[in-house]
Amino acid sequence: MADPKGFPSLKAFVDSIESAKYTHYVARVESEVSNEDALAEMKAHILKLYEKTEAPHSFMDLSGAIFDCIPIEQQPSLRGTSGPVPTAPDLPQRDVAGPQDAEERKVSLIPSPFGPDRMDWHGNVMMCPPGTIPMRRVTLETLTRFGTLKDFFRKGPRCGGRPPRPIEPATVPATHRWAHAYQNVNNGGGHSFLNLWDPPIGANQIFSLSQHWYIGGSGANLQTAECGWQVYPGFYGDAKPHLFIYWTADDYSTTGCYNLTCSAFVQTGTAYSPGMALAPVSVSSGAQYEIELAYWHTGGRWWLYVNGTAGANAIGYYPDSIYKGGALTMNAAEIDYGGEVVGTTSFPPMGSGAFANAGWQKAAYQRTIGYWPPQGGAMINATLAPVQQWPNCYTAQVVLYGAPWFETLWYGGPGGNC
Repeated sequence: MADPKGFPSLKAFVDSIESAKYTHYVARVESEVSNEDALAEMKAHILKLYEKTEAPHSFMDLSGAIFDCIPIEQQPSLRGTSGPVPTAPDLPQRDVAGPQDAEERKVSLIPSPFGPDRMDWHGNVMMCPPGTIPMRRVTLETLTRFGTLKDFFRKGPRCGGRPPRPIEPATVPATHRWAHAYQNVNNGGGHSFLNLWDPPIGANQIFSLSQHWYIGGSGANLQTAECGWQVYPGFYGDAKPHLFIYWTADDYSTTGCYNLTCSAFVQTGTAYSPGMALAPVSVSSGAQYEIELAYWHTGGRWWLYVNGTAGANAIGYYPDSIYKGGALTMNAAEIDYGGEVVGTTSFPPMGSGAFANAGWQKAAYQRTIGYWPPQGGAMINATLAPVQQWPNCYTAQVVLYGAPWFETLWYGGPGGNC
């Protein structure tokens, strides 16, 4: 296929990395790159990420981010391996017998922006050819918004990332705040619909998100598989919500990265891609939009499903190998759902910016929350315990409805100084 219109091809982009100069990037207003050695490490990472990789097609998403259509076997997590790419199974379904919820709440799933009839601003078709996957381009403009490559890989400043429990000692990073709900239960993954919003990120504020955590192990051996949506201008370069994934095998110490920015997640689907912008967003007292996400651990893989529970809705997986024989190679011991924000001297809104008790069309929610037993079988309704350790800024409430909402978490708040 011809080179993309409006921006460099992947080959031209990679060829330009070697000649990139520290003086150019340190002069950028948003640059935080620490020194020449830090830039050299970033350049080496990009070159390794795209080593022996081609892209027969590229396009931009609605945020202006470039997505390259990488042959499945050339993506970083599969390069150098052999054998067929695995196919995701259908998820076991929940038992929907029982009472129906009396209140009707009209919601819409966020559609995929990718398709043969969609064009980006430059006229490039927003769809990848068969046998390729859309991978968000990792650029020096993005990496140099961080001091070092390690800073770029971290979940957030001063690390952290797993919500604390009320009974735990006060070791929460000062930059992080949560409103969430959890359950200690052996599981092979879980599910929810996440209400989508675009909370504003102000001065001295970093990000706001809604997500799932599946957690195993403890202390330095804590491991997670995570997914959700996130508004993170310093990472994505805009104020839109983005689909994200994250993982750690050692309590966020030396392992972990977002999306496909390192060799970990194997992408197999094309309708949705980690790092993509999501739209439309919910409106207070108006239309409500959501995205359906699920992880399921089976066959040595943590499969991620987006907007559906059939095998065709899986977009890829984390292989057990990244957990190096740890807890998540067997099963998770905890499920967790809710919001997380990061700030410095103040904290951004979470969810819609409304407290949990504002309810329908006002507060953010995650609904139809359940988990799969590790030995297999139908999804089980969660029984969550809410945690709101900063109630002046953020609150959390759990309500059990009838079908189709079942276990539901309402959460969020305006943030501020807390």
